[in-house]
Amino acid sequence: MLSTNGVNWENILIRYDVKTQIVETPEQAAAKMLPTDPLMKAVAEAVLFKKVKEVAPAMAAAMKQYEPAVVINDGLVAGIDAVGKLYADHVYYLPDMMVAAKVMEMGIKIAEKAMGGARETKADVIMHAAEGDPHDIGKNIAAAMMKAAGYNVIDMGRDVRIVDAVAKVEEVKPLFISGTALMTTTMSAFPAEAKLFQEKGLNIPLMGCGGAVNREYATSYPLGIYSAKAPQTALIAAKLLEGYDYKRINDEWDSIVGGA
Repeated sequence: MLSTNGVNWENILIRYDVKTQIVETPEQAAAKMLPTDPLMKAVAEAVLFKKVKEVAPAMAAAMKQYEPAVVINDGLVAGIDAVGKLYADHVYYLPDMMVAAKVMEMGIKIAEKAMGGARETKADVIMHAAEGDPHDIGKNIAAAMMKAAGYNVIDMGRDVRIVDAVAKVEEVKPLFISGTALMTTTMSAFPAEAKLFQEKGLNIPLMGCGGAVNREYATSYPLGIYSAKAPQTALIAAKLLEGYDYKRINDEWDSIVGGA
């Protein structure tokens, strides 16, 4: 019989990937990524540490010294950028992202109210969950991050009919439309939408997202582009603003999204 005397169980009874997955703690991310200005740091920390009750006073204090738009960009966005990094590193998970995105949305509304209305936006984008798909958590997080990045998000919700998505694109002529699908039975809506776009002469990128969708599928239909995670969406949008078409987005996708 083998003896277990002297065995260091600490090195055995641990998932092999736990230590490699966790790159840094939220506190370490804060020290590296958040602004040093105390007022902006308080705003960013409210988002990063999901402090629902602290975002309003932090926003109020920061806006006494800075313009609301500056507080959004240098405070709220800095916080959600750190959240995105922690999510990519498997330190934060979907519930963390949801709460942080909610805190950020609260901050944006406070800033917009102080500005006397909605701020000037970079472009219109449309977001929806595919026809037949009731899952919209990922879409909601991406929408919040796009709003923070300065885009006007037209959120059509979940289980959006193909014809309704196409009609909205025809009406708005957005920078792009994104669709999310968490079920393989619903992701077929995207090539159907893309076909109708082309028939109507709408050369508007259709971003495929969600757990059921991978890069190969999202780029298999005309006009298709791909976002694997919510933080990548704004990076891709910035390139579309620069004039990239969907083919160039796909060709340069790795360099565009980087480590996001």
